[in-house]
Amino acid sequence: MTAPEDFNACIARIAADQDRDAFATLFSHYAPRVKALLMRSGSPPSTAEELAQETLLSVWRKAHLFDPSRASAAAWIFTIARNLRIDGLRRADRAVYAEDFAPDDEDPPQPDAIVNGLQEAKRVRAAIRTLNPDQAQAIEMAFFHEQTHTQISQALGVPLGTVKARIRFGMMKLRAFIERDAGGAA
Repeated sequence: MTAPEDFNACIARIAADQDRDAFATLFSHYAPRVKALLMRSGSPPSTAEELAQETLLSVWRKAHLFDPSRASAAAWIFTIARNLRIDGLRRADRAVYAEDFAPDDEDPPQPDAIVNGLQEAKRVRAAIRTLNPDQAQAIEMAFFHEQTHTQISQALGVPLGTVKARIRFGMMKLRAFIERDAGGAA
């Protein structure tokens, strides 16, 4: 199992030297995970495969933009995948509206709904930054790296109960932060 810091280093090597071995490491680890995420988000397998490859190609091209102080490699890569999926959906929507526009069709998403989604993502990122590093790491491994609690326990060298507690208490803090933040924003 490769540590998250190793993936950050892979991106740095790609940015500095266009290191193909570092890219191969990232590709073999993240391509199947990105594809799985996209399929869970409703993309058909062929589209998910194409978007996963496009995501990793973007990592190759944009490695110089990666800032490990702002996000982990996983968060950055999954954000690229999400954005590419959204772009694809927007292109598909434009094609549908261009072909068959009927004024009485259902309204497209309102700008305030889009802004609310972006604000929610920003609140979640802020909430994760409030966690202690152990909780944040356990949550990232569980939700972004899709590792089981047992895998996390083995990777971190801590008891399984400790991993479960870190995730449980971290999620409680996240929920409280987001609810408090949403209450203050209303």
